[in-house]
Order: sequence, then structure tokens, then C-alpha cells
Amino acid sequence: MGDTRLNGAEALVEIMIEEGVEYVFGLPGGSAIPIYDALVGRNVKLVLTRHEQGAVHMADGYARATGRVGVALVTSGPGATNTVTGLFTALMDSVPLVVVCGQMPSWTLGLDAFQEADVSGITYPCVKHSYLVKDVEDIPRVMREAFYLARSGRPGPVLIDMPKDISGARLSDMGKVDFHLPGYSVPLEGDSSSIAEAARLIKAARRPVLLVGHGAAIAGASIEVRELVERMRMPAVSTLLGKGLLPESHELSLGMLGMHGTAYANKAMVACDLVMSVGSRWDDRIVGSYSDFCKGAVKIHIDIDPAEIDKVVKVDVGIVGDAKAVLAQLLPLLEPGDTEDWVKQVARWRRDYPLSYRKEGKVRAQHVIEELRALAGGEAVFTTDVGQHQMWAAQFVGSEESRNWISSGGAGTMGFGLPAAIGAQLGRPGARVVAIVGDGGFQMTLSELATMRNLKLPVKIVVINNHYLGMVRQWQSMFYDERYSGVDLEGNPDFARLAEAYGVKGYRITRPADVRRVLKAALEHDGPVLVDAEVEKHDNVFPMIPAGASLKDMLLEPPKRKLEKPTGGT
Repeated sequence: MGDTRLNGAEALVEIMIEEGVEYVFGLPGGSAIPIYDALVGRNVKLVLTRHEQGAVHMADGYARATGRVGVALVTSGPGATNTVTGLFTALMDSVPLVVVCGQMPSWTLGLDAFQEADVSGITYPCVKHSYLVKDVEDIPRVMREAFYLARSGRPGPVLIDMPKDISGARLSDMGKVDFHLPGYSVPLEGDSSSIAEAARLIKAARRPVLLVGHGAAIAGASIEVRELVERMRMPAVSTLLGKGLLPESHELSLGMLGMHGTAYANKAMVACDLVMSVGSRWDDRIVGSYSDFCKGAVKIHIDIDPAEIDKVVKVDVGIVGDAKAVLAQLLPLLEPGDTEDWVKQVARWRRDYPLSYRKEGKVRAQHVIEELRALAGGEAVFTTDVGQHQMWAAQFVGSEESRNWISSGGAGTMGFGLPAAIGAQLGRPGARVVAIVGDGGFQMTLSELATMRNLKLPVKIVVINNHYLGMVRQWQSMFYDERYSGVDLEGNPDFARLAEAYGVKGYRITRPADVRRVLKAALEHDGPVLVDAEVEKHDNVFPMIPAGASLKDMLLEPPKRKLEKPTGGT
């Protein structure tokens, strides 16, 4: 009679099932074969991707759209190193992932064996935690710890490096393991005295602004945020990844602030006498000049990660805790203040400085995105790539719910949009999922069209095709005397025909008159669709605050004078 004990790979899959994993995204190889073999016939669906970067971005999109942990499975060496960009993307945006990498047998480690790489060493700066498993008996504990670490506290990616001999070895016991993580604690409620002081300062403010970031969205604090805004008549701005936490149709929502935020959001930040950040890490894209940011205003910061308090901006009150729990503590202490004059002033800025664009001439990216949002509806899930189209999407896609807006924030990862949309569609099969991508970033992961087609997913892709790396071209135009270097994407394919070659329905937009008709047809098509929108090549994104400049230095249109080179990146 054969040995009926589970091997390491089977134990790993058992824990995935125990954790409620629906999908595993990945690409196999020799060192990962035992784990792929263990998936056969199990109640976990394998999604075969065309690249490991695509696999991690799909797991990422799934996690952001659902709030659950995304899982990727790859092989050793280059399979594992291809995950670095996806891990970095997830770490910067606090996305819960578990990435399992096959590894060469443990007795070969350090001998430069075929496809051996120090994966845990290479990825150390890109993960919340990592494991190199050296004993098969550790697998149940390691897997359970990994899922707990990925989703708890400030979420993030966890990597498990699994040598082939360990995944193939027999396990004596799968019993429940009580893991112990010394030094790791998850704050929930905040310090009561700090919360009382925050309440006092908020009540005294006459020009308050609430800044909501991704941390508030992760905590599911939308109800508390809305109650705070409405009770205190407190206008709210959001970071790129905080979009939709307060519905952007709300009268007190000012949309995104910062480098390419709305003019009225930035004007409110310059003039406020108090700003309270909930789950935002005061990113350089929203702060600009650290010394000038909200000068003279009281600053309150709520964050689950104590390392973020006073890291970028020195605050008057710092509260460590879960955003939803802390706001629930704060709300009973608050009574409406006198902010009506402030609310009226903000409304005037909204009226006087609306988002706008030239409508004459060629197809405008803003027109395509604005029409797409109107046709897709407020319940649609939008993913984006990174660049000019991302900023226009952030401006013109008014989001009503935070999990309906999925974009790479801190890492600014080109190639994110398509695979993230695939993951989001799998996680929310009944949703309408739209990927807005640029012609540059799309070509980095376009092979995942095959993955999308094989899964018969009805994802709609709109390529904002300006034949440039548009954001870099904009900076070279504004700050480098139009000395264009490395930005002309001459040789772009016909994206609609390319999509057809993959079995995806393709459309093209070449005239303003095409926009509504083509987008309507694309959204009504039952299966996967790609729309190639040939847009004006030289449009720039405004408003704009040059990197490192003060919010008060916001540009609403192309400057008439030469600008100094910015200190930060695009």
C-alpha cells in the first residue's frame, strides 16, 4: 500500500483551498511542476498567463477589485525574477498578494545550478515579508502566516520560495498550526487622547479639508468618511488611489488633488486651515514642495502604519490605527462647526476652474475618456496603465466606489492596465470592466490578450494611441526646450488588427464623429474588445504642478515662459 501522506505541494494547495483561493495566476517551469501537478483536479482554477509579470498584475487586479488575497505561482530563476515589477507595484500600493516561486532543490542552492536565483534576496525590498522553505513540515505554518501577513494591518505582497525537493517531500501532519509572529502587531483603534485632540481641532477649523487615500479604501471606511464630510460640512479631496471612497458626484467631493489634480482641489489645499489625512502617506505627487505644503494649516494624520506618521509631513496629531475604526471613534466626538462660507468658496472655485479641453480638430483623449465613462456607467470597473491617459482618466472618470478604480499609484507601472483588468473581471464576473491604456504601456503586456481571449472574458480595452510616450514627451516639451529623445513610438502596430489576430474584436476611432458610435458598439459587444483611439499627438495634461513645486504654482495651461527643470520624476 502506497504512502497516503500529502506531499509539500499538495499541502500548499490544501492551505490555498482553506484560505478561499479561487484563482492562481502563473506560468509553470521545472521547479514548480510538483505544485502545478497538485492543482490538477482541485477546486482552485489555474490561469495560465503569457508572462510572470502579467500573472502578478492579474493577482493584483483581482485583489484590488475584491478585497481578497491574490495568488500567483511561478517557477525558479527568470520566472521568479520576472515577478519583481509586480511585487514592487503591490508593495507600493499596499495590495495583499501571496506569490509562490518554485526553486531548485535545496541541496543545489549556492552552487549556481540551472535557473537558480537568490529569489528572497532579490525581492527583499519589494515584499512585506518573504520565506525560503527548508523543511516540508513548515509548509502549513508558512502558508497560513503568509496569507495572514498579506491581508492584515497594512496589506502587501508575501513571497514564498519553495525548493523542488521540499514541495515533493511527504508531510507527517497537516494539523492546525498556531503561528507566532514576534514583533508583528496589527493596530485597530487609535489612542483616545489623540482622537479627542483631533476632534477639538476639527471643530475649531473654519476651512477644513479631508484628504482620503488608499488606506481608507482598504479599510472599507466609505460610510464613516461620508458621515464625517456631511456632518462637518468638510470638503474632501482624494489621492489617485483614494478615488471613489467618497463618491465623486458628491457635492463636497473635489476629486483628486496634486500634480494633475483638479484646480479646485489644489486651491482648497492652499487655502485650508486644517487638513486631515486618512490613509494617505503624503505622497510627493500630492504634496509638491514639502516646505510650502498647507503652510500654516493644522495637520492630522490617521494611518495604520506607524512608520508613515511624521515621515514626510510633520503633523500636529498623529493617530495610528485602522481608518474605519479610528473614524468610528472620532465621529461621536464631533459637532458641526462654522464652515458654510468655506463651502461656498470651494463651490465658486469648482464653477470658475472646471476641467476642460479643446474640442475642435482631432480626436482628443479627454473626449474619448469622458464619453467612455458616460456610456459605461457609474458601476463600471476601470483599470488604467500609467502616463497621460492615466491622469486624464483620473480627471474624467468620476468614480463612485473605490474598488471600481484600479491603477498603479506609487510604482507608476506601465503595462499594469490589461492584466489588472483580467484579474478584476475574474474577481467580479458580473461587472463591466474597462481597461484604459496607452500605446506605450499596452505593448509591454499585450501578450495577455491571449489569456483574456482564452478565458472568454468580456473586458473592453481602449488604447489611447498618440504614438508617443506622452508624459515624457510633455516634460521634454515643457522643461527641455522640445528636445525629444526616445519618445516617438514610430512602428506602432495597427492595434485593432493585432487584436483580431488574437481573436479579440477590434475597432478604430480616427475622427471625433466616431467616438460615441464606436465606443457604444464596443461596450455592447458580448466578448472581449479592443478600441484603438487615434488621438491628438501633442496634447498635454493640465492642470499641472511641476514636480517639487508648490501647489500654488499650479499651471492651468501651457506656460508662456521657459520653466526650470523639475526636481522629481514624471
